[in-house]
Amino acid sequence: MNEMTNAAWNAVTAEAVDFRRALHREPELAWQEEDTAAAIRQKLDELGISWRVCAGTGTVGTLAAARSGRHVALRADIDALPIQEESGAAWTSSRPGFMHACGHDGHAATLFAAATWLKRHEDSLPGPVSLLFQPAEEGGHGAKRMIEDGALEGVGAIFGWHNWPAIPYGKAVCPDGAVMAGNGSFEIEVKGQGGHSSQPEACRDPVLAGSAIVVALQQLVSRRLSPQYATVLSVTSFEAPSALTVIPDTAWLKGSFRLGNSGTRQPLSDLIVEVAESTAKAHGVECEVTIHPRYDATINHPEEATEYRQALVAELGDAVIDRDLPLPIMASEDFSYYLKEVPGAFALIGADDGKGHHHPCHSPMYDFNDRLIAPVAAVFARLAGAPVPA
Repeated sequence: MNEMTNAAWNAVTAEAVDFRRALHREPELAWQEEDTAAAIRQKLDELGISWRVCAGTGTVGTLAAARSGRHVALRADIDALPIQEESGAAWTSSRPGFMHACGHDGHAATLFAAATWLKRHEDSLPGPVSLLFQPAEEGGHGAKRMIEDGALEGVGAIFGWHNWPAIPYGKAVCPDGAVMAGNGSFEIEVKGQGGHSSQPEACRDPVLAGSAIVVALQQLVSRRLSPQYATVLSVTSFEAPSALTVIPDTAWLKGSFRLGNSGTRQPLSDLIVEVAESTAKAHGVECEVTIHPRYDATINHPEEATEYRQALVAELGDAVIDRDLPLPIMASEDFSYYLKEVPGAFALIGADDGKGHHHPCHSPMYDFNDRLIAPVAAVFARLAGAPVPA
């Protein structure tokens, strides 16, 4: 590529950084991304890229629609989280209690950079390209709604990514098979009989029973499930509000689980119910268990994962693939919905460059590493079949 091309590329990525920081200042929660969607659609209009509304606040842009080659979809999520930002960045959230604590602003800006470049090279694209700006990844099943609204119509392969502060900058993982875990959550209502703390024998104590349920549940993974299947179960909330001298009538437990193998979901869910109910009965109380299935594991298709790794190596060098990181990562992603419908692959790309980008996703100190925009946009361009700067 000549100097003019490199200068054009640098201008594209610089604009994307500015766009990322503008999005960061105005975060919006799942299914509320009205301003974010408007900003994305305005950018697509300015580029001359046709688009349509998808799943309400989602947007699907289209390039080279008449081409006969493989139809590639590139996806970015756009929603923020209900977290008060403490990053201290100059582009800190202007909306108290909300922030882009997972880097979806960066994902959207990276797809915008790729879109800008692909539009400039639209005549050279071998097949159609869909640009999926997806709402509600954070627990809102936005990918499912996008699919229901036709986002994958005609698509032959889909690619996505997530920045990952726990991986060094310049490293990435994109395995054949599971890259991220499935997940679910549960709620347990423990119903006893309250009374005076001086007369526990006249009560049926839900606090004691709830405590026993917590201990029993935390042993499920180590004693009731095969160690060959990566699984995590955590009780994350225990509420039994009362006065100092009063045993309450009711206690509430909440928690979540992660699954490296989606086949473990039903056995684990059944065990949660079994252990909670039997432990409650042993303590003379009753309980009601509610299981909330969430996302399945994100499982890459081998051919597309190989293609993705080749693009990563071409852009970031032979050492980019981290082969030592234990997989799957036990976090979850609704990109799993797409991979159940069409071939594709998802990558986790390292963000920690030693310059303050080590804070984990969902931390109030987190901020997306803007250095990722240029290389990942170039990887996306390669996957779509466009030339990129050397």
